[in-house]
Amino acid sequence: MAILPTKLGVNGLRGTALVAMLTSVCSTGFCLFGYDQGVMSGVVVSKYWLSQMGNPSTIMVSTITALYDIGAIGGAIAAAFTTEPLGRKRTLIIGATILLVGTILMGSCVERIQMMVARILTGIGVGYITSVTPVYQSEVTLPEHRGWQLCCQMSSMLFGLMLAYWINYGFFFYDGQVQWRFPLFFQCVFAIYVIVVTMFMPETPRWLMRHESSPARGIEVLARLRNLPTDHEVVVKEAQEIMDALELESKEEGSWGDLFRNGGISANRRFYLALGIQFMQQLTGINIVTYYAPTLFESSLGMSQEMALFLGCWLQVWYIVASFVTWYTIDRVGRRKLWITFAIGQTVVLILEAICVAIGNPRASIAAVFFVFLYESFFTWGWMGTVWVYPAEILPLKIRAKGAALAAAADFLGNFLVVEITPPALDNIKWRTYVIFAAFNIVIAAIVWACYPETSGIPLEAQRDLKRGRGRQKLDKCSPVGSSAESGCRRAEGEGRAAR
Repeated sequence: MAILPTKLGVNGLRGTALVAMLTSVCSTGFCLFGYDQGVMSGVVVSKYWLSQMGNPSTIMVSTITALYDIGAIGGAIAAAFTTEPLGRKRTLIIGATILLVGTILMGSCVERIQMMVARILTGIGVGYITSVTPVYQSEVTLPEHRGWQLCCQMSSMLFGLMLAYWINYGFFFYDGQVQWRFPLFFQCVFAIYVIVVTMFMPETPRWLMRHESSPARGIEVLARLRNLPTDHEVVVKEAQEIMDALELESKEEGSWGDLFRNGGISANRRFYLALGIQFMQQLTGINIVTYYAPTLFESSLGMSQEMALFLGCWLQVWYIVASFVTWYTIDRVGRRKLWITFAIGQTVVLILEAICVAIGNPRASIAAVFFVFLYESFFTWGWMGTVWVYPAEILPLKIRAKGAALAAAADFLGNFLVVEITPPALDNIKWRTYVIFAAFNIVIAAIVWACYPETSGIPLEAQRDLKRGRGRQKLDKCSPVGSSAESGCRRAEGEGRAAR
């Protein structure tokens, strides 16, 4: 008799094999995110796609591309409402299914309106996936592995981006509709993998313990994840810690309005910091390169379409290679130092890029290509993984889920704005586009220096109070949840509220 998938998943998978399968699902979700960001770079320069879309203007091309981010904003917000009541597993399946429908509509597109609707649907799916997979992953892995697995997801995203560029380049040599339809349809492979494999994965122990009348099934899944008996002391201790945290969370669960209230713990300020850092990530200018590298090489540097696509492929190979440096630095250097250092570095590189594009001779074009590669290195080292981990670190427990979802939505909003304005900006003001983003970077560095506290190396539940004063100071280190000093933190919060 066939084993039907349930909230407990397939019983045969345990320990490392089970965690590896869950990691593969979450990483494939981020691979989808990267692939969909990169695939349009080749599609929008295909003469067959342009003809099918009725030869749209530059502004219309940027709008079609950017509608994906509008959908992603909606998907990220919707995930905030479904991840808890429906569970991590079902929310991930919903997101991947919506993305699959959008992908099929894109690949089979016969007119512009269909493409626009498909882009929105695909974005909604990606918004769901990128919101729920970090939660799913973090709740099934050991705490000491979470940082490494975040970097794994980011590198998976870059692998998807790189793969999209190479597939676009390979199909450039084919004539006809297959040149752009196959790269779009290929996303179905990843979406189907996520849907099918997730069906056989368990729900997280934390979700089961919170939503079922008895913690028994949650403990059973936890024991399978750790490959230990249910009565083993390690399983019993971890299960008790989860239940203690759930009890605390039930007392502290916040409303949407709490995002905008101080609450004695600077909750509103923390929320604004989380929103700000993810929005500013996009203002650094990364998606000029991610979405439009071939367009950039063609329009700014006068390269042929084939050479522009080929260079774009190697740019993404370098992107993923450079990302491995972040695996080492993300927890050793600290968030603030990386942000400030590389925002300043990006400012310098973008100014040099503008100078080279303005000169426009062959030697300057070679230098301009070098600076694009250098810019991607700086972004990867300073602004890729750090930005996605910061909201979970800075947000207090009571608003963490809601705040993190809206922070992801802010990231997609910034993405939309950059993707929308880049093609007309490159057409109309040319090299000055890079100067504008250079100015954004220096302003961002100043904002981080003045407003953003360091969170690296401080346990999530220990970050209970922001120091008064400048953002360059670290968060106060109140003791972790459950310790005797926890009540002292709570008393301090109560006194703060009373004083106000």
